[in-house]
Amino acid sequence: MRSLRGLTSLAAGLTLVAAVGCTAGDGSTGDADGTHPSSASAPAPTRGGGESPGPSASPSPADPVSLPALMQREHRGSDLRLGAVRVRTGAYTQYAVTYRSGGLTISGIMNVPRGEGPFPALVLAHGYIDPDVYTTGRGMPRELDLLARNGYVVLHTDYRNHAGSDDDPDNDVNLRLGYTEDVIAAVRALRSAARPDVDDERIGLVGRSMGGGVVYNALVVAPGLVDAAVVFAPVSSRPQENIDRFQRPEGDPLVEEIEAAHGTPEENPEFWRQVSPVTYVDRVTEPLLIHHGTADDTCPLAWTRATVAAFEAAGKDVELRTYRGEGHTFGPRWPDSMDATLTFLERHLR
Repeated sequence: MRSLRGLTSLAAGLTLVAAVGCTAGDGSTGDADGTHPSSASAPAPTRGGGESPGPSASPSPADPVSLPALMQREHRGSDLRLGAVRVRTGAYTQYAVTYRSGGLTISGIMNVPRGEGPFPALVLAHGYIDPDVYTTGRGMPRELDLLARNGYVVLHTDYRNHAGSDDDPDNDVNLRLGYTEDVIAAVRALRSAARPDVDDERIGLVGRSMGGGVVYNALVVAPGLVDAAVVFAPVSSRPQENIDRFQRPEGDPLVEEIEAAHGTPEENPEFWRQVSPVTYVDRVTEPLLIHHGTADDTCPLAWTRATVAAFEAAGKDVELRTYRGEGHTFGPRWPDSMDATLTFLERHLR
């Protein structure tokens, strides 16, 4: 196991309770538990959790709203504090938590398994839920429970502007890149807390929907930060595709603000290239498992296939598992997807 430490998407209309429908068939060959693994191994990351400057990293100065800018930034995550006990079960105790992400305090919840640690840890990145209705820990309750029952410390971050977290008024116009900072900071906060129940040599990321895009970003911004990553039904790795699918059809006024600040993809293609994690997949060092249903009419499977193709072209360790007839939120096949997830995590974090 490595001893190294060291998309934002704009699915504003997307919720994890979106109605599931059918998408057009794409002729995929990996349905019904199919896999699409890459045979190449990821290169070794730099020691200490810092990102190794990959060949696609842009020279300074980078646009301050970009993934290259996040690559150049020092990410701080600290002051992990466990608050009130929310739930006690025979398998784990759930706490309200806060931690520092740069200059902001971020809220969340954390499940700590019963028994003798240290336990491997996971940071969960949830999908889009309107911050006005979001409540702490909402978005991935099934995963939060099951992963803790299987011996993982699980930290579910709320992100900035959600629940009890501090506000960042520029986050939406800046393509919500702050969520990426909050996930990176959650890993660093777990590690810097030096808790006896957390094995800081074994930490992974798990994201769903918009959170899958956040995980993509974290992998390209901070290679070597974690040991493995899993995403479910992710958004596109090109933010303009998310805007065109989720926000523009709804007449979201935020689109006009974003394009006034940064230009349209036609006016400023370099900006949009630099906020797309697919541009920088050559930097990724962690194995990645992606789950996607063939009947996902929220985030098309074609998006994930394009992202996987980019990972494979860069020689990265990526596996795509598709689920015939399964929609965006995963229903009947969710247990199958979690069995595969636990097997993957066992291989890379145990």
